[in-house]
Amino acid sequence: MSNNLARLAKLNWTDPKTKQTQEYVLMAGATASIGRLAENDICIPEQHVSRRHAIVAYREELGGFVVDDPGSANGTFLNDKLVRLPTRLCDGDEIRLYVPIVQYFEQVTEQERVVAQEKGTLISAVLNFGKGKLIITTGPQEGSTIPLLLNELTVGRATNRATWEIALQDPSVSRPHARLALKNGRWVLTDLGSANGTKINGVAVDGNGRTLRDGDIVAFGSTLALFRTI
Repeated sequence: MSNNLARLAKLNWTDPKTKQTQEYVLMAGATASIGRLAENDICIPEQHVSRRHAIVAYREELGGFVVDDPGSANGTFLNDKLVRLPTRLCDGDEIRLYVPIVQYFEQVTEQERVVAQEKGTLISAVLNFGKGKLIITTGPQEGSTIPLLLNELTVGRATNRATWEIALQDPSVSRPHARLALKNGRWVLTDLGSANGTKINGVAVDGNGRTLRDGDIVAFGSTLALFRTI
């Protein structure tokens, strides 16, 4: 297998109604959101699946693709263990979305890649630097999408006197809480000394800031948001 193919992976799941297997091929650097909404990269319209249930993303420092949960109602399980932080996927792993099961494989043939490209199920890396959005996945504003239209935005609790660009209706969010700044085409997230902290994929962000990547799960207090490049 060539180096390029070795960096591919695939996800498949079987529709319980039609019994048909749907397969998606992931290229290195890709992020795949899985959920009930049609706007997900992989839509699974089942009642036990949250609107945005799980995220599969490529992380070079972890050696490949990982799975994480952006705050689903019923939990995401990897080989029947609850996913709490980004967890490295291995060939043959099963991702269970409470009931539906998505299988992960690292062996991808050139023919499978070509077929996926023809069918529109090849998920590639998104490289639109400078463009981004936050999709609220838990909290009072769940389902809201916040486009990042300015080069610098402050995040804080929604109040009558709030002057920040992103106001969250969550009492666990400070006034203000964090700042997003576009630096050299990348979004950098910095905590502003918030009471309940800011996290990226479960890891605390300090005043020095951290760069966001497509598919990161950001926590502003109790509110979770999925960062996507557009």
